[in-house]
Amino acid sequence: MGTPSGRRWVLHVDLDQFIAAVEVLRNPDLRGRPVIVGGRGDPSERGVVSTASYEAREFGVGSGMPLRTAARRIPDAVFLPVDAEAYREASTVVMNTLRGMDAVVEVAGWDEAFLGVETEDPDAFARRIQRAVLDATGLHCSVGIGDNKLRAKIATGFGKPRGIFRLTAENWFEVMGDRDTRELWGVGSKTANKLAALGLNTVSELASAADEDLAARFGPTMGPWFGRLGKGIDHSPVTAEPWVARSHSRETTFQENLDDWTAVTVEIRRLAARVLEDIVAEQRPAVRVAVKVRYAPFTTRSASKAFPTPTFDADVIADAAAALVARFDHTREVRLLGVRLEMTPPKDG
Repeated sequence: MGTPSGRRWVLHVDLDQFIAAVEVLRNPDLRGRPVIVGGRGDPSERGVVSTASYEAREFGVGSGMPLRTAARRIPDAVFLPVDAEAYREASTVVMNTLRGMDAVVEVAGWDEAFLGVETEDPDAFARRIQRAVLDATGLHCSVGIGDNKLRAKIATGFGKPRGIFRLTAENWFEVMGDRDTRELWGVGSKTANKLAALGLNTVSELASAADEDLAARFGPTMGPWFGRLGKGIDHSPVTAEPWVARSHSRETTFQENLDDWTAVTVEIRRLAARVLEDIVAEQRPAVRVAVKVRYAPFTTRSASKAFPTPTFDADVIADAAAALVARFDHTREVRLLGVRLEMTPPKDG
């Protein structure tokens, strides 16, 4: 063990417009143009936006938006199909570059990672990261500096694009106090609405809430956890252990709505069989099945059920998935279906 070279920091590295940036690297003529990546790259087909360049985001196009909606907003945008292998290759180079630095690296996805760092000058370290990633890949990144993972993650958003921002206990309430609770990492719109019903609209209001009041609404674990988020508290460590998938899923989008729910059930069984192949490849049996239905035009619902015991049994899995279809509104037409299987944890070693 070496001698610590300074205070412990957490740095969150997030690649700017990652997928679009990879496409621009492959075709420099796209630079400065609104680029939208999603589906098979055909906005006349059904599909959703995987990512959009900053030029496209200026028109309100973002991830999850239907491609047809994006095309109406930007008729002259460049639409490209998803090329997962190209993005995976670029991500691997980025993560290996980060691992070459004097830090603990926790990969959080294709385009982001946390670094545990000991340094007297985290801003200089962040600039080193940006230069190293740019030199290795031609990609730009933003870096959030924090005294924990929560603050580092949120800080990155203030640094985008290509910037650096520091968020710690010292400036937490100055920066975040008056902001809506949905700007906290871990608080979605539904939770924010529930907090608002309690009169907790801002981060400061959430931080000031009594644990017992939050526990009464959200439970003894989640309630106080939301309170800690409001204070910017996060004790989770940065770990170099490889990320392990908790589940696998498959989805299909129909170019024409399905209105025959017998056909819906058949499709759910087919998707369940495909996901089963994925979990068999990992040798981790299923513990829960979930079904996702997106009604036309764009309302999504889901339902799930745990298995009595972990299973690879194709009939058990398909029957359970098909049974969940009964929980949905059969008067609605369907544009997308999905099946997810949650797996047992990986065995140690």
